[in-house]
Amino acid sequence: MARFNTRAVKAQPRSAVTTTGRTLRTHEGGKGRERDARSELFLLAVSNLVTRDTFYETGDDRDDRFARLVRDLAVRDPEWTAGLLGWLRGEGNMRTASIVGAAEYVHARLTAGATGGPANRQVVDHVLQRPDEPGELLAYWMSRYGRAVPKPVKRGIADAVRRLYHPKALLKYDTAAKGYRFGDILNLVHASPDPDKPWQGELFRYALDRRHHPETAVPPAALPLLTARRELMALPVAERRAVVTSPGGAERLAAAGITWEALAGWLQGPMDKAAWEAVIPSMGVMALVRNLRNFDEAGVSDPVAAQVAARISDPEEVARSRQFPFRYLAAYQHAPSLRWAYPLERALGHSLANVPALPGRTLVLVDRSGSMFWAASGVGSQLTRADAAAIFGTAVAVRAASADLVEFGSTSAGVAFRRGESVLKVLERFGNLGGTDTAGAIRQHYRGHDRVVIVTDEQHAAGRHGEPTDRIPADVPVYTWNLEGYRAGHGPSGSAHRHTFGGLSDAAFRMVPLLEAARDARWPWES
Repeated sequence: MARFNTRAVKAQPRSAVTTTGRTLRTHEGGKGRERDARSELFLLAVSNLVTRDTFYETGDDRDDRFARLVRDLAVRDPEWTAGLLGWLRGEGNMRTASIVGAAEYVHARLTAGATGGPANRQVVDHVLQRPDEPGELLAYWMSRYGRAVPKPVKRGIADAVRRLYHPKALLKYDTAAKGYRFGDILNLVHASPDPDKPWQGELFRYALDRRHHPETAVPPAALPLLTARRELMALPVAERRAVVTSPGGAERLAAAGITWEALAGWLQGPMDKAAWEAVIPSMGVMALVRNLRNFDEAGVSDPVAAQVAARISDPEEVARSRQFPFRYLAAYQHAPSLRWAYPLERALGHSLANVPALPGRTLVLVDRSGSMFWAASGVGSQLTRADAAAIFGTAVAVRAASADLVEFGSTSAGVAFRRGESVLKVLERFGNLGGTDTAGAIRQHYRGHDRVVIVTDEQHAAGRHGEPTDRIPADVPVYTWNLEGYRAGHGPSGSAHRHTFGGLSDAAFRMVPLLEAARDARWPWES
């Protein structure tokens, strides 16, 4: 286990995110620092929900900046950029940005005639991790560059198809709502079946039949999941609810790959208590988290609710789900029953497993300015960057040996908490504080702490105090957690004791003990 220093070490460890010597202005007019191209792309990539507006940038502007940086670095620094894209889709859990990035990477290298470095085919294959993603990459490519798809893209998609296509994937993702069906993709890339999957040839043939001849397509007998689904679909609507309520109903639904979304349409009626209790055993953990309110409204029994609670708070399930911590906050805010509060608190804690227990005295500054109150997910909730900042800042504070937790905007104030207290409870004490006076907050609250953690979008306002981190002694570590990926930072990074991390996961927290043990913190995929 890495040993922490409670005061600055003599060595000068450096983090990967680096600023140049050039001064820029933040969007609020404050003095800031330009990042180098790799740092700018990294911070933008881990925070960029493609096509989503932010407070200071439109979605189109952010997407253009992202594509421009990827294209430039794909040619100048292909190894690093390929590593970023693979990590981004994996541990970084940023699905659309990695797919867009892979397409731009390949196009830039082909256009430049670049050779050497990672194979374009492998970059495409590595970012495709869900069965509908080959179609998403194709749709993006054709919308940007036309219907002529180059061989490296086709071959990378074909590699992914062999890895990802299976009967359950066909039932879930090969639907009329998708722009590219499985059969369309197979026609285009001519993927041959995986020799280690003897059933895949029949699956491919059936995918082609149901795309081009749906009225006569019959699932092969060798694929029991597909035949079981066909049998259920053939039942008259009036007989379907009896399947749900009969003994063995849950097992029959699972054997046919019936998801909760498919069940609602199949029943052609309400998702009542019996329907939910039949499908809950086969639901994924995040599907459970998103439906807690529905379970309560349907009157799901306490024994079944206890099973749900055990699954959503299981550390292995949380780790496998790879969901961002703010998903659990969203569920906590929207689920009315107190029976979910403790399991969600535990799940949130497991999702923040890498937050270290910092020794000494720590000042934690959480940005609650107006620009932070912008939807963080854009999907099914109104969670904001301010919520994400409060989650991470609070998690650091409640685990630290001694911490001062401060919210700041135009003004600043301490946030009361007890060490080890519930993060979800502490979050209820934060407010909305208007503008961004980071320097003022540091001036008011820094009192010889051993380190400072700032969770922010870095867009501090202009003032007479210069860069915010100037007011912290040069030998005291400052860790800036950037949640938005704008071009200008609020101070230096990559130099001794000034470090910037990014994203909505807690992965970068594992870098803190490395830095305080006088070890350089590399890019996540290089660590």
